[in-house]
Amino acid sequence: MPTFTALTTLIGKSQGEALGEAMERLNPEPTGVGVFEIEDGSGLWEVGGYFTESPDEAGLAVLAAAFDAKPFVVSELPETDWVAHVKRELAPVEAGRFFVYGSHDADKVPEGAEPLLIEAAMAFGTGHHGTTLGCLKALDRVANDGFEGQNVADIGCGTAVLAMGAARIWPNPVLASDIDEVAVDVAEANVKANDLQGRVICLEAAGFGHPDLAAKAPYDLVFANILKAPLVDLAPDMGSNIGAGGYAILSGLLNEQAADVIAAYDAAGFDVSFHEEVGEWSTLTMKRR
Repeated sequence: MPTFTALTTLIGKSQGEALGEAMERLNPEPTGVGVFEIEDGSGLWEVGGYFTESPDEAGLAVLAAAFDAKPFVVSELPETDWVAHVKRELAPVEAGRFFVYGSHDADKVPEGAEPLLIEAAMAFGTGHHGTTLGCLKALDRVANDGFEGQNVADIGCGTAVLAMGAARIWPNPVLASDIDEVAVDVAEANVKANDLQGRVICLEAAGFGHPDLAAKAPYDLVFANILKAPLVDLAPDMGSNIGAGGYAILSGLLNEQAADVIAAYDAAGFDVSFHEEVGEWSTLTMKRR
């Protein structure tokens, strides 16, 4: 079955959401609509729809004009077995002691490595993205420096690969939370696949907004691999929930966004312990004063 996409950009979240709602009334209607902020500091939002029939390009042109958006770009996607494609393209990733792999590469796990099984169908959080890779390297670095996490949380955990990395090397249970119910289900599946039941506890929560997270504070290490804006918003809560000498490992931000995040965490009581750039992405290891 062919799949078509229709993509545009415009200024402003409210405009983007309104355009997304209007797209749902097209005929043929899209099977899904997404509205995403482009995290490059431009203020632009991308609005896109997926269609199983060729979309009404005249209707899209009217919507673009009505919402002051750029003209929609309509494309037909080739029929692809994406899981098979990802398995071919995604080689295992080594990040210090950690080895992130799919089951199709189970025979490649090096002796002495800390294995983290993440299936290739779960593309974000496999370790191939610069943010996940940077966070795993940061975890390896603080552990090599003699730090031992006694009380660790992963906020916005996605696949829970970071929480599982901490659980691989330290004995105490790690809390992994995400605002998205589907992400929590994925995290729980990954925890089971890695035989870490009881070592990683998955929760549905926004930020620290879960009684189990509140009950375990203060933490000595918290991961947050999300985006610049929520990282900045989270800074005061990080300051309240991480004890003196504890670490926040932060990513999901472009290199040019790092200074704003550093400023927010400086105001919340943190100093930069290490700043690593992996491609266009930054990972910050911040230490609580």
